[in-house]
Amino acid sequence: MKKAYFSKRVYKKSINKEYVDAITHALHLFNRSKHFAFQTQILEKRSGKCKRNESLHLTVKKRFELNDYYANSAVQEANSLIKSQKELQKLYISNKEEQIKSVKKKIKSIKNRFTTLTKIKSSFVKGTPTFNKTSREQQKGNFFVVEFKTKTDVYFHAYQFEHEYLDVQITSFKNRLGRLEFRLDRLNKQLISIKKNNKSVVFGSKKLFKAQSTIADYKNDHNLWQKEWKQGRYNKMTISGRKDAKSGNFVFTYTPDSKSLHFTTPNGVAVKIPSLSFPYGQEKVEHALETQFNMSTKMKKEHGNAVAWSIEDHGEYYIIKCILSIPENNEKNHSKSEGLVGVDLNVDHIAWSNINEKGQLIKSGVFLFDIEDKKSGQITKIIEAEAIRLVDLAVRLNKPIALEKLDTTKSKVSNPYGNKKANKKMSMFAYDKLLSAIINRADKMGVSVFEVNPAYTSQIGKIKYMKRFGISIHQAASYVIARRAMGFKEKLPPVLHLLLPEKIVGLHHWVQWKWISTCLSEVFVHSFYQIELSFTSKDYSMSNIFRPGALTDLVEKGLSKKESRKTIT
Repeated sequence: MKKAYFSKRVYKKSINKEYVDAITHALHLFNRSKHFAFQTQILEKRSGKCKRNESLHLTVKKRFELNDYYANSAVQEANSLIKSQKELQKLYISNKEEQIKSVKKKIKSIKNRFTTLTKIKSSFVKGTPTFNKTSREQQKGNFFVVEFKTKTDVYFHAYQFEHEYLDVQITSFKNRLGRLEFRLDRLNKQLISIKKNNKSVVFGSKKLFKAQSTIADYKNDHNLWQKEWKQGRYNKMTISGRKDAKSGNFVFTYTPDSKSLHFTTPNGVAVKIPSLSFPYGQEKVEHALETQFNMSTKMKKEHGNAVAWSIEDHGEYYIIKCILSIPENNEKNHSKSEGLVGVDLNVDHIAWSNINEKGQLIKSGVFLFDIEDKKSGQITKIIEAEAIRLVDLAVRLNKPIALEKLDTTKSKVSNPYGNKKANKKMSMFAYDKLLSAIINRADKMGVSVFEVNPAYTSQIGKIKYMKRFGISIHQAASYVIARRAMGFKEKLPPVLHLLLPEKIVGLHHWVQWKWISTCLSEVFVHSFYQIELSFTSKDYSMSNIFRPGALTDLVEKGLSKKESRKTIT
């Protein structure tokens, strides 16, 4: 595992001006060579031709008059960037396909509603108004009603219903279909473009490049923008390490006794940075370098530690990074003999459940936090604090942690037509950052982290355990996650199993949970506190498993379509 240790700030005024100029020149030359190596490969891919007679390494070395170590690192950085672009391309393709899928799904649902309304309109034209049994539009006596989740609209006669509701809705759906089909066509074209093109990179960031014509300060003072632009393009240099090097790197040498860093720039200046310390890893840096220094040449080839060094220019000061290969902590607590701590991560809280070795719930709780309207740095600090709370809980309980193995990149683009409030929360959900913080803290504290398949954890918790334990849906989900990590299976209660269609009775229990959760998707979460999973009625339907009054009329009407094909005998 690679880990970077940050030094304290090295202010430019504290070191020799000659060294500052040499470092500035080295940063500029290194980044130019990296840009050249990257753009050369991109142009060759686009044209399908290679105009070089020599390898890229030799071309960069001769063109920029670099030694082997600087040239090799520049080419490696360019290759890493190309590799990351390929991974990004896969991600963009995946996201675009998910967007296309969601638009097609929306078009299908709009067409269904459009067809239903068109049939109702035709029946009104013929003078015999007719409605589907499960439609939200119904005729009750002399009135026409439209039932929504939170309200019911009443129309007093057919003319009012036809012209104030039906005509407006049909026109609206027709327009929406046109816009959706246009969006689908545009997404398909974007997908083709992403698959075909080899996109380049704007070094210095696209945002800063556009700022020259959008930000008032830069528009009025182009020299200010050029200064910031150069700072953004030429502010970082990373020199890769070598296992066979005396100190793990042929360019940089760090002396633990004097805490000084030495390296020679491409123009031959021997730079010395005194009193360089690493506040959050000094011992590990020194240990790694001393071990590498004392190791024999033969041992280095197999067990050596390549030490990479990075210099970042932040204007008034430098930050030096030492990048080491750290072996994984072998003293972690992997034992499940006493149970687990299951964790469900959410946008504004962490729900956890402590279970014993039999899968029984001991205690459950929630760690609340608020990241709304916070900046990136503030969010990072809040998340790190919550990760510390969670891991410290696991340390006190002497149990490992179980988490869901989620991919939120697709889910953030898969439901653009859903609830606005839910979509905003989903976009705020810093899942990867939260997961990384927990894993890093757990590794430091010797706590093992298990990742499980997230399939139907929330649905199982909501239907099966939320009422039983009197906990929230997220706490119930964390309980299911813990049980799954322990190896327990969550089968349907007998009452729900008897409601299944015959064709899925013998299939995997996840398929059965999918069918049940789809049937109950329109039921409000709070209604599951009134679900009854243990009674002996011999004839019941999906809506009968809830207490009288727990469901709205509209929801009951929807559940009536899902009546069981079986009856208890």
